[in-house]
Amino acid sequence: MAGTALVTGGSGYIAGFLIRQLIANGWTVHATVRSLKREPEVRGWLDVDNGKLAFFAADLEHDAGWAEAIAGCTHVAHVASPFPLGVPKHADELVVPAREGALRALRFARAAGVKRFILTSSMAAIAYGHGKGRDLYDEADWTNLDNPDVMPYPRSKTVAERAARDWVAAEGGDMEFASVNPAAVFGPLLSDDLSTSIEVVKQLLEGKVPMCPDVGFGIIDVRDVADLHYRALTAEGIKDERFVCSGPFLKFIDVAHILKANLGERARKVPTRKMPDWLLKLLAIVRPELKQVVAELGNVRGGDSSHAMETLGWTMRTPEEALLATVNSLIERGIVKV
Repeated sequence: MAGTALVTGGSGYIAGFLIRQLIANGWTVHATVRSLKREPEVRGWLDVDNGKLAFFAADLEHDAGWAEAIAGCTHVAHVASPFPLGVPKHADELVVPAREGALRALRFARAAGVKRFILTSSMAAIAYGHGKGRDLYDEADWTNLDNPDVMPYPRSKTVAERAARDWVAAEGGDMEFASVNPAAVFGPLLSDDLSTSIEVVKQLLEGKVPMCPDVGFGIIDVRDVADLHYRALTAEGIKDERFVCSGPFLKFIDVAHILKANLGERARKVPTRKMPDWLLKLLAIVRPELKQVVAELGNVRGGDSSHAMETLGWTMRTPEEALLATVNSLIERGIVKV
């Protein structure tokens, strides 16, 4: 089966690999970007059949361009969502565009007669606000928004996914809906634009993280995230589904040990000492962007991906492969000098 799919956030990390996989399998892709000025650059690093790819300017917070982008599409992968490195002054800076963007994409999808809509959500919509009593989460779990300690990013992903599901239940008609909920995404790079998770590896390699704080993340390769999106888009019988997309949960110190064990001299700046909790809390006083790291101290947020494996026949690479692919790309592109 091949048709025409809209992929939003077409210049993004996950979207790039999904666009490649769709076109390699015979699909035509419409991709949204905020400005068409980026089209030549993005075409360059995607390196696909240009006759199968069209770009459209569309923004999460405005209607302009959406009808044109989605015209003729049978499937939508709504990947676009704000994900900053720092913490915004107010949660609504993330919550509003994430929620309104998802609802806007859904409304235009229904109007265009789209058959299936896949939302890129996140483990951030599943595993936050529960305290330290649990370490493994699945599709039945939702981030607890009643907990005031939930930071703006997980709050935005939770609000957006819940709003999307509520809208589909009330207004979606026959349109099939599912979400893919990735953990922290690593792997090879298509461009020099670095996602927040890739920045973590970059800073470890450069020695900008002097010690390893007691925090971590589930690790998943971007190629496997794209593949799960593709399978959710194309498999028969997918409706009202939710797919955890996470490999093992590793702490900073675990990641550091993987880099040290595999990179030799190239990992000479990677720290191998654990950072005391009190030191991170002290640093957060002068560096407010560290507040979201402090909130994660001691937490384990593992994701159980067995549902995706059993339902879609999906498999994933090891954390080592994902992390080392990231490192190799950073070095080959000259982004990190070692």
